[in-house]
Amino acid sequence: MSSRRQFGCPVPELRSAGPEAAAELAALHGTAFPPAEAWGPDALRLMLEMPGAFALLSPGAGFILARVAADEAEVLTLAVIPAARRQGVGRALLEAARGVAEAAGAGQMFLEVSAANPAARALYAAAGCTEVGRRRHYYPDGSDALVLSCRPCGS
Repeated sequence: MSSRRQFGCPVPELRSAGPEAAAELAALHGTAFPPAEAWGPDALRLMLEMPGAFALLSPGAGFILARVAADEAEVLTLAVIPAARRQGVGRALLEAARGVAEAAGAGQMFLEVSAANPAARALYAAAGCTEVGRRRHYYPDGSDALVLSCRPCGS
């Protein structure tokens, strides 16, 4: 996927990333999340080796890791480094992942977001994701995880 313009805004370059990119993804994850929540290269490599797993990377800015099983998809993580936030990177990654999931047969995508993360919640709300559940005290800081559901792009 290449960089182009959408609604007058540049769309970041996106490309697929496999297990060989685990170190690069871990570096981005470590920059995007607090140290207690950062995932290392071994964990990311194992996740990328799972059946149905895929990652999309915006080089130097962020990535999304998701998987498709049967007719559902799950976002495992969406990481955007602080310097690249509020520039459409997260939205582009989410939309592209929804497209990949739809092409793989998923009719619905699930994800979790911290109730204490208003920026991420706004991103997902703008993408049409709705709350379908809550996991109390799920994150290390004690915040709840909101379980969200959204339809693939074409639905």
